[in-house]
Amino acid sequence: MDKNVFKQFQHRRRKRRVRKKVFGSVERPRMSVYRSLRHMYVQLIDDDNGATLVAASTLTKEVADQCKQTGNRQAATLVGQVLARKALDIGIHQVRFDRNGMKYHGRIQAMAEAARKAGLVF
Repeated sequence: MDKNVFKQFQHRRRKRRVRKKVFGSVERPRMSVYRSLRHMYVQLIDDDNGATLVAASTLTKEVADQCKQTGNRQAATLVGQVLARKALDIGIHQVRFDRNGMKYHGRIQAMAEAARKAGLVF
């Protein structure tokens, strides 16, 4: 099996395993994280209604104005802070963390710790 095909297979397998256990509701939405090479996207999702409640990414104006590079830990930290601030503004204090099959390391970890520090409870 090709190395890249195997990596994609492993990622899909991890993602399915996590999603079997993590389910969001209105009281405690799912915090879904997506990381690309250049950007990072985070959403709070209500799986009961299939609706996105809050979203933040490195493309949002608040984050893009503050950081020069969007694919590093500093940008991920800003995304976590912005998301937590938006969530607290609409009354969301607790979330279920969905790392989307990625390792809890690097940018994912930086974003999660910043959101926790800003007041979200995982």
